[in-house]
Amino acid sequence: MPKPVVGELIDLLQLERLEENLFRGQSRDIGTRIVFGGQVLGQALSAAQRTVDDTSRTVHSLHAYFLRAGDIEAPIVYIVERTRDGKSFTTRRISAIQHGQQIFVMSASFHVEEPGVQHQLSMPEVPRPEDLEAPEPIDPLKFSHISAKLQRWLSMSGPFEFRHVHPRDEIKVPKRPPFQHVWFRLVDRIGDEQVLHRALLAYASDFHLIGTTTFAHGISYLQPNVQMASLDHAMWFHRPFRIDEWLLYSCDSPSAQGARGLARGMIFTADGRLVASTAQEGLIRIVAETPKT
Repeated sequence: MPKPVVGELIDLLQLERLEENLFRGQSRDIGTRIVFGGQVLGQALSAAQRTVDDTSRTVHSLHAYFLRAGDIEAPIVYIVERTRDGKSFTTRRISAIQHGQQIFVMSASFHVEEPGVQHQLSMPEVPRPEDLEAPEPIDPLKFSHISAKLQRWLSMSGPFEFRHVHPRDEIKVPKRPPFQHVWFRLVDRIGDEQVLHRALLAYASDFHLIGTTTFAHGISYLQPNVQMASLDHAMWFHRPFRIDEWLLYSCDSPSAQGARGLARGMIFTADGRLVASTAQEGLIRIVAETPKT
C-alpha cells in the first residue's frame, strides 16, 4: 500500500463518474489560497483518459487555460467533449465547472504508439539528487512573518520530494538568472500504469515552473505585494517514465513583460532521457503595499 499522502493524491485523481463524459472531483487543501493548478490539470487529464476507449493510446500533449480561481471547499465537475477519434490520434476537450462557471478549459491529444525518428536535447550537467541535501526548514523567525495559509503550504509533507540544485531563500530573495534545476519524485512506489504516472506528472509539473520568472527580479510569491497566478499550461509527453523515480525539472524564463512572465521546462530521467516538456505563462503583479497604521 502507498503511503497515506500518496494514496490520497491518487484517490484525488480518480474522480467520480456522474454520467457518460461527466465526472466530479474533490480538492485537497495543501495550504494554497485557491485550488492548486496542478490538481486541476491532473484531474482533467484523468477525466479525458477515461473517455479514450483504446487503452493503447496515451496522452502526448495538453494545452490548458486557467480562467477563474478554484474554490477549495467546492467539488469540481469535469465535462469531456469527444472531439475526435481518428486512426492514430484521439482528441478531447475538457471543461472544469464550479458554481455554474467555467474555471478551466483544456484540450488533450492521445496517440497510439508507433515507430519514428528520434532525437533530444541533452540533460544539463548537474549534481545527482543523492548528492544534494534535503531542503532545510525555514528559519522560525522568518516563518512567523508569513500568513498562516502559506505556513501550512511550506510546512506540509507532500506526496513529492524535491531537491533543488541551487536552493533559493524565498523570504530574503536574491536576484539571479531566470533558470533553475529541481530533482523530484513521488515519495512512494506505485504501480506500472503509465496513465497514472502521466496524470501525476501533470500535477507535479505546476510546481516551480512559473516561479522561475521571478528570479531575475528578486521577488517571491511569499511577499505580500506580489500577486502571481497561472494563466495557461502546455505539456508534451515524449517517452515513458516512472514518477516514483528521480526526475530533473530544468526550467527557464525567456521573457517577462506587461505583468506576465513566460516559463519553459524540460523533464529528464536520471539517466538523461527527455520525457516531457512544459510551458506556462503567468500573471506577475507588483502592488503597492498598504501603509501600516
